[in-house]
Amino acid sequence: MNPAGQDPIVFSLFLIFTGATVLATLALYARQALPVAYIVLGVLTGPSSLGIITDPAAIQQMSEVGIIFLLFLLGLDLAPSELLQMLRKATLVTVGTSLAFALLGACIALLFGFTLTESLLIGAAMMFSSTIIGLKLLPTTALHHQRRGEIVISILLLQDLIAIAILLLLQGFAGHGSTLQSFGLLLVALPLLASFAFLFSRYVLLKLIRKFDKIREYIFLAAIGWCLGLAEFAAMLGLSHEIGAFVAGVALATNPIAFYIAESLKPLRDFFLVMFFFSLGAGFDLSILREVLVPAVLLAVLMMWAKPWIFRWFLRKAGEPSRLAWEIGVRLGQISEFSLLIAVVAMGGEMIGREASYLIQATALLSFAASTYLVVLNYPTPVAISDRLRRD
Repeated sequence: MNPAGQDPIVFSLFLIFTGATVLATLALYARQALPVAYIVLGVLTGPSSLGIITDPAAIQQMSEVGIIFLLFLLGLDLAPSELLQMLRKATLVTVGTSLAFALLGACIALLFGFTLTESLLIGAAMMFSSTIIGLKLLPTTALHHQRRGEIVISILLLQDLIAIAILLLLQGFAGHGSTLQSFGLLLVALPLLASFAFLFSRYVLLKLIRKFDKIREYIFLAAIGWCLGLAEFAAMLGLSHEIGAFVAGVALATNPIAFYIAESLKPLRDFFLVMFFFSLGAGFDLSILREVLVPAVLLAVLMMWAKPWIFRWFLRKAGEPSRLAWEIGVRLGQISEFSLLIAVVAMGGEMIGREASYLIQATALLSFAASTYLVVLNYPTPVAISDRLRRD
């Protein structure tokens, strides 16, 4: 619903950023979290409310480019040796917490009368935290070389790999290919992607950048092309775009040019940050919420309460300080965007019913908004309303 003769993309961008400015101003006066204002704007203008935005999926696809850039920026701050050390230490914590979250979610689903299969899949959807929110609310430079940033990144990366494996399993059961073959490809794809990234960056990309390093526009273009190119290559191998972008960043992390590239791409990160939270709100179907309101609210509240405690217990066993372990648990207290994919794939394969799928989706979206609010008000983020907590 846009004025006659107006380009729908331009109108959508106008609505998002002008509306976000208005609501952000009100939120700042009220000392509220800015991302929540963007989500509210999306809900108000989305199809289930005023209907000004009729195709939130198009905006969501645009905002996903920002997720790719974000993972690329994170990779630029992590040298390969540091990354491998992080992943080794985080494996036990990630597996242990994921199983605990799955068991808790499945038990709650059983209490509300869902079938055993539906309850297991609802539990599986509760296993993961949002890579997007967890990383978007993590300061890109100030914290990455501190312990909290290292732990958050490593846990989320391992969770993403587990989520991809579960999605491959679901697609196999739904008849969309051989599960065994898909897992075999997954085990081959990641080493292949990493090997190609490091060889190409060392013998081709970095040589070109050094040759034309005086032309800033070329470095900017080369960085974006490398990020998106490896993201697409990862998707062709059966991995996610985000993993490809992260590997692309890690491949450049040991070179001094990584810092310049990271600084150059920050405006793109901020642009897509607004679009991402807006698309979350615009895609929120209020009719879904009415159907599963009670179990969704209970499940979202329970998971957001339980995750900090469970993460804290496992991280303390791993030798981390109690205060740091609690902060990481709060930062990872929401449900993941992978939960939405699990809901869609499982319902499409007729493994769960419509109500179970809607429960997962509503729980995820409620936890996105509430968790964002808690993190922004209590911990350092790039979008904090307090000068004391604002970190880029």
